[in-house]
Amino acid sequence: MVRWILALLVLVLAAAGGLFALAGRSVPLSIEITQPQRIVGQAGTLEVLVGAPDARVDTLTIALEQNGTTVPLFALDAPQTGAIAQADADHLKITRPFGKQSVPELQSGAARVVVRATRRSFLGLRTSAANAARDVQIRLEPPRVAVLSTHHYVNHGGAEMVVYRATPPDVTSGVRVGDIEYLGYPASGAGLAGADENTKVAFFALLHDQDLDTPIAAFARDEAGNEVKTSFVEKVFPKPFRKSRIAIDDRFLQRVVPEILTHAPELKVAPASADLVEEFVKVNSDLRRLNGERILGLAQATDPAKLWSGPFLPLGNAQVEAGFADHRTYFYKGKEIDQQVHLGFDLAVTSAIPVAAENSGKVRLAEWLGIYGNCVILDHGMGIGSLYAHLSVVDVKPGDSVTKGQVLGRSGMTGLAAGDHLHFTMLVGGRPVNPVEWWDPHWIQDRVDRKLGSAEAAGR
Repeated sequence: MVRWILALLVLVLAAAGGLFALAGRSVPLSIEITQPQRIVGQAGTLEVLVGAPDARVDTLTIALEQNGTTVPLFALDAPQTGAIAQADADHLKITRPFGKQSVPELQSGAARVVVRATRRSFLGLRTSAANAARDVQIRLEPPRVAVLSTHHYVNHGGAEMVVYRATPPDVTSGVRVGDIEYLGYPASGAGLAGADENTKVAFFALLHDQDLDTPIAAFARDEAGNEVKTSFVEKVFPKPFRKSRIAIDDRFLQRVVPEILTHAPELKVAPASADLVEEFVKVNSDLRRLNGERILGLAQATDPAKLWSGPFLPLGNAQVEAGFADHRTYFYKGKEIDQQVHLGFDLAVTSAIPVAAENSGKVRLAEWLGIYGNCVILDHGMGIGSLYAHLSVVDVKPGDSVTKGQVLGRSGMTGLAAGDHLHFTMLVGGRPVNPVEWWDPHWIQDRVDRKLGSAEAAGR
């Protein structure tokens, strides 16, 4: 009898040990603080992801610790302090407003977000716990921006430059023209001797299709969304843009449309089955837009330093066949079929003439680009670029560094070109601007060199 009781006791203890061990092998809790990342301002969002089997936890608290004080932000037994949802089978997502507006106890300076969660294991024999914390910086004051350069005049469709100071140094800053932002770059990269990390240079533009009264302001914005801006442009000058009528015929369509379509799978048109007039319109509008988006994307990889110097050198002895921002209406057999704006200069000399880099820079693109045919795009740093289109031959490759006057290829009639010529334009932030300014030594001296020199002198 005693032996039987001892054996039963051993079995009970073994079973209990097994259950305890089984409880210990349950999936552990996990906590991830997904927002905020680094900085908290007047308004923002707190977001926490908690991992647990079946998305079930027994306790969950979120608190802010700052200056020796703990401020509750969320508790599972008080869900009205935030929103809780099941992100997937094994995750809970907690969100709530997080900033001075929603948590008035916040003070400028360092703080810490702390999350704690527990879950009872199988049969409640053990309790799993997890903790997570993130150090954040509370910024309740907006950054500062001050314009250092003077005499800012903008031509419609043209560019301008500003030297300014933005603090603290980790803010995003630049110039906003309407809803377009042109980022600033360290002034030291423009050759401004002795410039500190707060001093920046930004090139910007008033595009041909923006109103003359479009707001233009220098801005600085931190990660918390705090922002400051200041206007600084003294005057905007209107510029006339031409209007022209372009008649196209079957010979032109047969030469250009099928070839372009073979290079444009994104249009999803089989060249052999294309209605040439219909597909010309698609090329002239849809593909033109897609090409513009790609050019805009290439500009994001601009070098932070100014790679060029002096005026840009236009194609010599060239006849201007089309100017910047010419508004074109296209006709086929007397019927209007499309309207577009020509954003560059068409320069013609003779067939297959050498095309040189108009200033020093790096090759960002050297390949077929839709309506532009064989195309080279150079990055001159700080958001400035130049585009050379319709080439018959390309002699450079992406990544090459080129010097002013170095041959890039030869002129041609690839892409949407009616004859042998060079289509050239300047780019600011990936957007076409009037090249005439960049060819003008006086404009370069007045709008760029003088401002850099004045800012350098003021900093001594």
